[in-house]
Amino acid sequence: MTALANRYDLVFLFDVTNGNPNGDPDAGNLPRMDPETNKGLVSDVSLKRKIRNYTELTKGGQPGYRIYVQEGSILNEQHREAYKAVRGDSDKTKAGKLNPQSVEESRELTKFMCDNFFDVRTFGAVMSTGINAGQVRGPVQVTFASSIEPIMPLEISITRMAATSEKEKAAREKGDEGDERTENRTMGRKHIVPYGLYRAHMFVNAKLAERTGFGEADLAHLFESLGTMFEHDRSAARGEMSSRRGIAFKHASALGNAHAQALFDRVQVRRKIGDELLEPGSDRLSNYAPARRFADYDVDVNRDSLPEGIEIVELF
Repeated sequence: MTALANRYDLVFLFDVTNGNPNGDPDAGNLPRMDPETNKGLVSDVSLKRKIRNYTELTKGGQPGYRIYVQEGSILNEQHREAYKAVRGDSDKTKAGKLNPQSVEESRELTKFMCDNFFDVRTFGAVMSTGINAGQVRGPVQVTFASSIEPIMPLEISITRMAATSEKEKAAREKGDEGDERTENRTMGRKHIVPYGLYRAHMFVNAKLAERTGFGEADLAHLFESLGTMFEHDRSAARGEMSSRRGIAFKHASALGNAHAQALFDRVQVRRKIGDELLEPGSDRLSNYAPARRFADYDVDVNRDSLPEGIEIVELF
């Protein structure tokens, strides 16, 4: 695999319509929010989960593209697989807890995990849960996504008409149909965001990529995942989610040619009110209806006087 020679800093814009992009289990599955600004949040873990799912869907079974963190997997058994590859299927490998016996063996174990698992060589992993396969700092780091403007989550009541047992069915059929039937109907709640445009930042460190083996083919797959992953992650709970813009700042060197934040500041997202552009948070926006579609925003990328060694790559 061709080694990665360039650092990248990315701006990723995606939106949700009538869905919950990332529920908070500590708040009854309410969409995550910043309590000080009421802006919506989507965790880095949620975004990486979707990349993992897309990888498993499109490259499942291909060498080097297995997924380490997946539902129902036993992590220690995957660590043991690394020991079998390094030591062979010996009695020492079949023991309970395992630890590397030397620095060289530790490197071989970590290399096996990086070579075989896409998410390990991309995002890194702590692989010391009982059977120790080391720790890896991944070259791709993802921030929390934050909505461009405050969101207003709605709590929607839902009902289930079917009974789960004979006892429940009998209770529903007792007495007067109507009030009694309504009282015995199972009620529930779901939370949605009518519309929200979210922005996340991502960083690709070429020097860390050298350590994990993350290469150009992996980078191309990552970019493909960002543009397509929501198309294969549909559910009623998440409503309609779409990748809207992916803007990458490619550095000419592995260490980088400019500060990431200065590059991110070149991407400005503003509300469109007729022919006028307003900054998010402007007091004047209170006089207008809230945004309900991506076309209500303008995304501007300042390409003037780019720092030397910086190239802007439009991913989608």
